[in-house]
Amino acid sequence: MLLAKPNYSFEKRQRELAKKKQQEEKDERKRQAREAEKAAADTESKTSPDEN
Repeated sequence: MLLAKPNYSFEKRQRELAKKKQQEEKDERKRQAREAEKAAADTESKTSPDEN
């Protein structure tokens, strides 16, 4: 009986894709946090009564 040998190249590619996806999700969360912080700062500066 012959056993199928493992396809290490496929497994490595799958790990790389998973790692890339995880990094992209992390970057997206960071980008959204920066945009939310910027939006909050913009609205704060517009409503500040000290600008007169």
